[in-house]
Amino acid sequence: MKSGPIITTQNEPLKQGAALAVLLLLTVLTIAGQTGLLAWSENSSALEQRRAQIAELTEKRDALKNRVDLLDPDAANPDLIGELLRNQNVVHPDELVVAIEEE
Repeated sequence: MKSGPIITTQNEPLKQGAALAVLLLLTVLTIAGQTGLLAWSENSSALEQRRAQIAELTEKRDALKNRVDLLDPDAANPDLIGELLRNQNVVHPDELVVAIEEE
């Protein structure tokens, strides 16, 4: 098998330099880019914070939903109504509240 001379052009070093620059850029972006390796831990901690926040807000939402259900106009919870009346001073000091129990 005969091997001939390798033909190079004057643009060959320029092409190699450009390819090297592109590879270096991709490497830098892989490590330090928005979604790179350095941002991975930051994104993981932010995700955990968001999950904790979602759990807390879900708990608050469920508590509020329960309270709204207890204040249903058709079947209001008498204990909750009494608590709201006392806490919000709906009754004047000179008034007397008499609870009438159903027989």
